[in-house]
Amino acid sequence: MDSTHSGSLYFGSCTRCSKAVYGAGRGCRAMGQLFHDACFICSVCSEKLSGKPFYSLSGAIYCENDFLYSGVHPAPEVCNSCGFLIMDMVLQARGKSYHPRCFRCAVCSQSLEGQPFTVDSDDKVYCVSDFHRLQAPCCAACRAPILPTEGSTECVRVVSCNRNYHVECYSGEINLI
Repeated sequence: MDSTHSGSLYFGSCTRCSKAVYGAGRGCRAMGQLFHDACFICSVCSEKLSGKPFYSLSGAIYCENDFLYSGVHPAPEVCNSCGFLIMDMVLQARGKSYHPRCFRCAVCSQSLEGQPFTVDSDDKVYCVSDFHRLQAPCCAACRAPILPTEGSTECVRVVSCNRNYHVECYSGEINLI
């Protein structure tokens, strides 16, 4: 034992420099290995990483900033809805990436993860029922939207003289106004 460290606890050898680690608070364990605090640093910027988030790739250790933004890690996914990085689960829809919590109906804000959805000409995402309500033609007789019946995705309508009617609202008479 080195005389400069007499009375200090010996914890083992540092994985990076192979020198002895003595004394509490002078080293850290990460990835099942022992490091001096001064040796557990980012491979790019040399920031001390003890007690901070870090990433390990191909044996190198990186601070969060260098791993995500310096090109070490493949380009991170950015949410098409909120614009923030996606750090966990990525939901892919329409060739774009989303946080699952951000992929929501533009009208009712219902999560559309695993749900049927549709998109309008402005690239807004809707649950099917809200899309039908917004885009459905209105009946020329009763003025109510012509919607699919419950459990269906299609609706039946009568088109006469460039006007839309519910089947039950169409009388067959042509009234020119």
